[in-house]
Amino acid sequence: MSEREAMEYDVVVVGAGPAGLAFAIRAKQIKPDLRVCVIEKASTVGAQILSGAVIEPEPLNELLPEWGKNPPPICVPAAHDEFWWLRDATRATRLPTPPQMHNRGNFIVSLGALCAWLAPQAEALGVEIYPGFAAAEPFFNTDGSVGGVRIGDMGVAKDGSHKSGYTQGIDIKAPVTVLAEGCRGSLTKQLIAKYKLDANSDPQTFGIGIKELWQLPAGRAEPGKIVHSVGWPLDDCTYGGSFLYHLDKDRVAIGFVAGLDYDDPDFKPWEAFQQLKNHARIKPLLEGGTILSAGARAIVEGGYQSLPKCEMPGAILIGDCAGLVNVPKIKGTHQAMRSGMLAAEHIIATNKPEGWDAKLRASAVMKELRRVRNIRPGFRKGFVVGMLNAGWETVTAGFSPWTLRNHADYSSLLKLGTFEEPKRGWIERTLPPRDRLASVYFASTQHDEDQPIHLKVPDTSICVGRCVTEYQNPCTRFCPAGVYEMVKDENGLRLQINAANCVHCKTCDIKDPYENINWTTPEGGSGPNYQNL
Repeated sequence: MSEREAMEYDVVVVGAGPAGLAFAIRAKQIKPDLRVCVIEKASTVGAQILSGAVIEPEPLNELLPEWGKNPPPICVPAAHDEFWWLRDATRATRLPTPPQMHNRGNFIVSLGALCAWLAPQAEALGVEIYPGFAAAEPFFNTDGSVGGVRIGDMGVAKDGSHKSGYTQGIDIKAPVTVLAEGCRGSLTKQLIAKYKLDANSDPQTFGIGIKELWQLPAGRAEPGKIVHSVGWPLDDCTYGGSFLYHLDKDRVAIGFVAGLDYDDPDFKPWEAFQQLKNHARIKPLLEGGTILSAGARAIVEGGYQSLPKCEMPGAILIGDCAGLVNVPKIKGTHQAMRSGMLAAEHIIATNKPEGWDAKLRASAVMKELRRVRNIRPGFRKGFVVGMLNAGWETVTAGFSPWTLRNHADYSSLLKLGTFEEPKRGWIERTLPPRDRLASVYFASTQHDEDQPIHLKVPDTSICVGRCVTEYQNPCTRFCPAGVYEMVKDENGLRLQINAANCVHCKTCDIKDPYENINWTTPEGGSGPNYQNL
């Protein structure tokens, strides 16, 4: 094996999302001669970014005060909010909009398009951005500190041999590595474990978000209208809800979120989303329209009590990979950008990661999380208790003398025979897509079939043994892209991994009850290519 080539910078940022780009821009604003490199595993910046998204503009105003003169391509001022309780497939009751979900002064955007718009702002300041390069593993210095990242090799066949176009990955070295990978980042996961950054925090918790962008018949959309819902098609003990964001050009973004702490081993998040679209209040809006794009992504939900230590020797965590989403607001972009800007100021002032965790915890970012820390875990006792608790926490501004605990999502799934399937009242649906494979088409997912499978299952005997009898293979249901199949052939039952379907949502890495699935980065540039999600 030849010695790897290396590139050296002052700072390397992993991930060209809102946190990473905000860090890069702010760092170059303060110190123009700083050498900053941003690497991004997607083929283009924004191609694998998926969010609602309604954003609070204050951090963007601070970072780029003139941004409104040349806004992102999708940027619709919020007009008014509605909040609905879907009682079943036909009935709905409008409720007062919770205070945290008031959006006057905010903007509906495509977060992917926003990041694609931010990237040239960073490059104009001298930031070097490299899309299509996946950080496969951390690079360590001889003293054990993080010294940068190692880019994955290109042109490796499924059997591990080198194809004609093989290119060895390079090492990107820097005194400071900024992890801005987003939710459940693969390097972040490794480094949290190595340095035991979560030793004094609760387990992180997550949800799965599934989204579609629709083109509606002319005149049907109401630009700026924001609708959130709770209730059906979820049962009372499963956390989640939906959003409908009306954009310009008669487009509407519809999405569904389900907490991954659900109990039901037979629950199918993707099917629940399709059921939602066929609700009597929603179906008339979508009928006659067409799907433009679709995708799925895990959402970090643990908040204040699940925040790991955000510094380690040579590296820091910012944005969603640190876990900074404000779940009651259904917003994380402003937190991600603010943490990135704050981190840039810290690194420029100190030239080292040490002290970043204390600075973050003393900031407005952490204050916001602490105020709402008990709202999300309160729903573990059901919808009614959760709503009452949310009301209490809102009225008291989070000054309860207690902090509710979080538990790992993989541990919440109940075994077959110990769980009584709720009556969900699901209906026959007629809106597209017909199944998960058809949905993958709208994600424009591309993986070279002849590359190593990036979804690692160390012990497949569990899949054909214990998991069959205890859970009936929930990976075949919780994956929104049909990646996992149990196939019976002449040799018996086996697990088949359709890795080319993967939309990089990371749900399998989170929800598998045996922690037997490890999501790793595929070849750089592989994966979904979302359009305006």
